[in-house]
Amino acid sequence: MSGIGATGIILLVLVALLLFGPNKLPELGRAFGRTLREFKSGAREMMDDDDRRDKEANRVEVNRTDNNEKDNKRLPD
Repeated sequence: MSGIGATGIILLVLVALLLFGPNKLPELGRAFGRTLREFKSGAREMMDDDDRRDKEANRVEVNRTDNNEKDNKRLPD
């Protein structure tokens, strides 16, 4: 099974041309392109949100003011 070849693509284009007509095909192509673009954008946003959430969960916050006050004990002059 090697997938669809050049002959298969030509056959699909001819069938689509017969079904929808030459005026409708460019419109269908644009709609299909917009749909793919929106899908990719949504998938990318979901992946970015997951990565951001993982980074926030693994981050350790340090309160520096508390640590500095304890470590800054001075000897009397």
